[in-house]
Amino acid sequence: MTDPQPSREARRGLARHEVPDPLRNDVRMLGELLGRVIRESGGDALFDDVERVRALTIRAHDEQDLAALTEAEELVASFSIERAQQVARAFTCYFHLANLAEEHHRVRVLRDREAELPAGELMQDDSLPAAIDALAHEVGRDEALRRLQTMEFRPVLTAHPTEARRRSVSRAIRRISDLLAERDALAAGGTSRAENDRRVVEEIDTLWRTSPLRTQKPTVLDEVRTVMNIFDTTLFETFPTVYRRLDDWLNADGAGREEPLVRPFVRLGSWIGGDRDGNPNVTAEVTRAAAALASDHVLRALEESARKISAKLTLDAAGTPASAELTALWQRQRDLSEDAAAKAASEVRDQPHRRALRMVAERLAATRRRDADLSFSGPEELLADLAVVQQSLVAAGAPRAAYGDLQKLIWQVQTFGFHLAELEVRQHSQVHAAALADLEAHGIDGELEPRTLEVVETYRAIGAIQRRYGVAAARRYIVSFTQAPEHLATVYRLAELVFPDPETRPVIDAVPLFETFADLEASVDILEEMLTLPAVQARLAENGRHVEVMLGYSDSSKDVGPVAATLALDVAQSRIADWGRQHDLSLTLFHGRGGALGRGGGPANRAVLAQPPGSVDGRFKLTEQGEVIFARYGNPTIGARHIEQVAAATLLAGAPSTERRNAGATERFADLAAALDASSRTRFYELVRADGFPQWFAQVTPLEEIGLLPIGSRPARRGLSVESLDDLRAIPWVFSWSQARTNLAGWFGLGTALESVGDLAELQAAYADWPLFSTMIDNVEMSLAKTDERLAERYLALGDRDDLAGLVLEEMALTRTWVLAITGSESILSRRRILGRAVQLRSPYVDALSLLQIRALRALRTGESDDLVEDNKRLLLLSVNGVAAGLQNTG
Repeated sequence: MTDPQPSREARRGLARHEVPDPLRNDVRMLGELLGRVIRESGGDALFDDVERVRALTIRAHDEQDLAALTEAEELVASFSIERAQQVARAFTCYFHLANLAEEHHRVRVLRDREAELPAGELMQDDSLPAAIDALAHEVGRDEALRRLQTMEFRPVLTAHPTEARRRSVSRAIRRISDLLAERDALAAGGTSRAENDRRVVEEIDTLWRTSPLRTQKPTVLDEVRTVMNIFDTTLFETFPTVYRRLDDWLNADGAGREEPLVRPFVRLGSWIGGDRDGNPNVTAEVTRAAAALASDHVLRALEESARKISAKLTLDAAGTPASAELTALWQRQRDLSEDAAAKAASEVRDQPHRRALRMVAERLAATRRRDADLSFSGPEELLADLAVVQQSLVAAGAPRAAYGDLQKLIWQVQTFGFHLAELEVRQHSQVHAAALADLEAHGIDGELEPRTLEVVETYRAIGAIQRRYGVAAARRYIVSFTQAPEHLATVYRLAELVFPDPETRPVIDAVPLFETFADLEASVDILEEMLTLPAVQARLAENGRHVEVMLGYSDSSKDVGPVAATLALDVAQSRIADWGRQHDLSLTLFHGRGGALGRGGGPANRAVLAQPPGSVDGRFKLTEQGEVIFARYGNPTIGARHIEQVAAATLLAGAPSTERRNAGATERFADLAAALDASSRTRFYELVRADGFPQWFAQVTPLEEIGLLPIGSRPARRGLSVESLDDLRAIPWVFSWSQARTNLAGWFGLGTALESVGDLAELQAAYADWPLFSTMIDNVEMSLAKTDERLAERYLALGDRDDLAGLVLEEMALTRTWVLAITGSESILSRRRILGRAVQLRSPYVDALSLLQIRALRALRTGESDDLVEDNKRLLLLSVNGVAAGLQNTG
């Protein structure tokens, strides 16, 4: 496969999205090497078939040539089922390679941009230094630094099944990415470049020959291990890298020899192994094992880091003498284990700081092995020892050694502790209610229902995790579908029944999760009553009056449509923030944003800056899900950039100018918001409440088949039949519409709402001055860019309901028209060069996979070729995998 070569007419349309030469060269090279692999594996005939489909879909897309699309559809239909599957795999491989080329180019651009800055400057747009300067201009430098030192960014990793790639595929992609990076450093030509070429081809061949489909669903612990790989390869080093860069800027000439001004502000959370709502595979045993896996990874990483620092810390006692405190520390270390101390001191008797750090590493190893005599009691004890070493170095006149790699280790301990990420438990309120009733009827030692026993064991698992790894390892308990204060009271009452002795009872913070439109409207009333609960009052007294509230984006969007849900969430946040101020609470709003726009996705930093006044207050917490985890944190450079952008936005959200702008816009455009809410919701109900809609939805999208994909441990449904959408998870709702090239979950109802307002000048003013509205319009524009009316029409026709198909296509066209008018654009994404380029280069290839998917869906829906049902299912699943890779944000 080769780089797209658009026609002359199409090139004029593409001019606005000119592809940089380095990226074009990488894509062309990888495409050509993939073509070589396809030829070697399947022969010229397979390569020619792939090229014919590619050429037709490019012509159909770039020149809007309907005849070419029809010809491509006929060609795809003429393939044998085996050939169709091979072609689907070819395009999927291409997407994986194009994605990594774009990631590599993004890293290249970020590094080049930094290299062009004057020495010591880090003032890129939306960087942390720029945010601090802007904030200091408004509130003064001292106050800006105070806010920086109390800021929190809490990404919570979740394992919802939208990351369709197998782990073996991801590893092959990462190896190719490493070879691309190596290639940039090699001179053109020569044996080193030839060796790189050979290895790239070898890895592409492995990627081609690795089945893109898993043979069985991953277990929850498989999902934990996948995220642990991200920790090992990027997160452990990336977080302190962000701190270091910022501190270098803040301390300027004193960087590296003065006490750091930066305190760690990232705290990692995880639902993987703790989120049991609707996932019977998450048991108490799994929760314990997930915590143990995470702890093992972080302790190994800390031990290795301590050993590396010790190896470099070769400062002798004559020039860098030990303080009295360091000498006392060494004596305490020797008292713990003479053998371990002797091992640590071997060959370094005149290097006291190095010797002490060696013993720290030995104690970390003992902590991991659970050697009670030598292990640390917790991260606090480790930090105390490291502080002694650091202060001794400073006193001895070696501040650079004190505030160099040793400071990085301190930041890592402060960030990750001995647990790596706080494991948050989530369960449905109805499960708690049933368990409480069972326990009150039969007692803790009575004959209990299996589900009640599992609830009891979950509490015991929380207690065991806290005893072993500390309270910070697992104390938040998310209550799904919180619809009454009793749902929170039940969480605390269950803890009392499982642990009658308060001394042994684990610390628990019950976090309400408001998910549906009705729950969001009732949220403040529920929270007000929550404050009267004795258990909540006790926790407020202990934790500095800190309260956390979670907002669910997914179900509210599926409930009332994306426009009304966006507006309802904004109102709820504003009301909850006011409630928090009235009660003198330190409030954290936890945003359950998924990867796709229909689940609250989109750029996180822009979302932060659009929040209502007081709703951020220096603390931002959100879910990072599925493919988004790899996109944001899979590469160290991109991960650092993402953390910086979100942290900068978190600081600026509290700037007086930002709060005035958002408050003023909310007041000015209140009538517009009400009109958009009412019209969009009515239009959304017209579709989803139509007779037969659930069955039609299942016919025109791969909803049923997505449930067959082994891409996550969680079931796709809460016992769904296609008679009702009530129990359908938001993930397959969004995933299915994105696969059908419709993306309905991200925009439906907006066109009608904008049409009902009709005042273009007012809408353009809102786009210019109302951040919530401009963010929504820009996100919808991105969503529309990944739709295709011609292909959507083919999917919708599978349901034999012209009325519903017409409704969807009419709304799509109307939404597109108004978005272009409001943004003043000639075409979708014409003003957004980088994103437009990415979508434009991918779309023809996604079209090819969509045609293969439509072929398979049509055969399965009509009963054609009954003897090929399993083959058609496989073709469908291969195409689902490929479209997910092409669209990138799918669920």
